[in-house]
Amino acid sequence: MTEVGITQSELSRISGVRQPSISQFLSGRGHLSDDMLDRLLSCMGYRLEVVRRPVRPELGRSSKRSWELHRRLSSHLTSQTLNEWRPAMLSNLSRLRSSTQGQPHLRNLDRWESLIGGGDVSGLHRVMTGLDVDSIEMREVSPMRGLLSQGERAEVLGLAT
Repeated sequence: MTEVGITQSELSRISGVRQPSISQFLSGRGHLSDDMLDRLLSCMGYRLEVVRRPVRPELGRSSKRSWELHRRLSSHLTSQTLNEWRPAMLSNLSRLRSSTQGQPHLRNLDRWESLIGGGDVSGLHRVMTGLDVDSIEMREVSPMRGLLSQGERAEVLGLAT
């Protein structure tokens, strides 16, 4: 914007993107869709080029282990296994609720309960294998404890002899 000499207000007027949205985006407190960002850039004589490439995120040891265990468990998850596992998962949720405080953990326990209760197998797969911040935070209060056999757990963690 500085290079082109345009203010937020002017950019808002010619792009149709609300000025508060532009302000929030510029301050790092908001998100713009690729379409909105492309519209803003076009108004300043640029275009948006999105490059898609795989990126391995930096995970801490605990988050990586949790992802690996949940990924393995996800390979067994079907509608049938969900029905078999539901009592253990609901019991785990109850135990977690009694010892968990604060957000986003309490909200994530509600989300787990909704996914399990609703039989949302694809939603569970996304949370169990996702590498986004939301999925990582969900796994911090996972009700999946005790569902993998000790042998599989040891294998995933590289502890198998």
